[in-house]
Amino acid sequence: MADDSDNFQLYRYTPSVVAAAIFAVIFFGAGVVHGVQIIRTKGWYFTAMLIGTLSMFSFFSLGPYILQSLLILLAPALFAASIYVVLGRVIVSLDAQRLSLIRVNWLTKFFVTGDVLSFLIQAAGGGLMAQSGSEDLGKTVVMIGLAVQVVWFSSFVIVSTVFHLRMRRYQVPSRQTRWTHLMYLLYIASALILIRSVFRIIEFSGGNDGVLMRNEVWLYVFDAALMTIVVVLFNVFHPPAFLKEMSQYTEALVLKERLTAGY
Repeated sequence: MADDSDNFQLYRYTPSVVAAAIFAVIFFGAGVVHGVQIIRTKGWYFTAMLIGTLSMFSFFSLGPYILQSLLILLAPALFAASIYVVLGRVIVSLDAQRLSLIRVNWLTKFFVTGDVLSFLIQAAGGGLMAQSGSEDLGKTVVMIGLAVQVVWFSSFVIVSTVFHLRMRRYQVPSRQTRWTHLMYLLYIASALILIRSVFRIIEFSGGNDGVLMRNEVWLYVFDAALMTIVVVLFNVFHPPAFLKEMSQYTEALVLKERLTAGY
């Protein structure tokens, strides 16, 4: 927004309609695929990923502009919530709760609570930014929310890594090998969301007339492109499908072990 209210501009640059349309189509398509996959696998716990994917759109008038700014800012928090849920389900499906750094029944609640806190702080900051005279305060609040997200997400990566290393160190029979694919998927998605969150902190700290705010390309490189990779990766390697297969395999093996043991 320009300093002179008479010269108010929604963007510090001329938005590329073509780029916005391309990413809108990608996110909408990925969202539709997620919706179909969720219905087919009954993976309702992955709905946050669907909502986040469909939130990544752009508009160029004031009302929709404020809405899309909030949605694009907050969508990765929904991606994060889905990732937290997946880790807990991976641990349970492997019957390896004892190796989790945090008790499994608290794991998802702990990280989702932090995610909700980050979400609410960022939403409050976004609301303040939409009010004349509160832009600077709003940016500060948004940066605090993003910092909370970075801290919580970093903690999640540590917990995930510790669990993964313990599985390998103690050579726990996993009964299937595909769980490692999911773990690496979570690492990649987590890294991309962390990079995006750090970019957003730097972007807001530079002010409304900063280099990052004045050049659209950075938004596409460090936000839209990274989040596109995340949603498409979860299309290709859909966690509910993986987890359903893992659970069925584990149940069949446990039954076989009991029959062999004479139960």
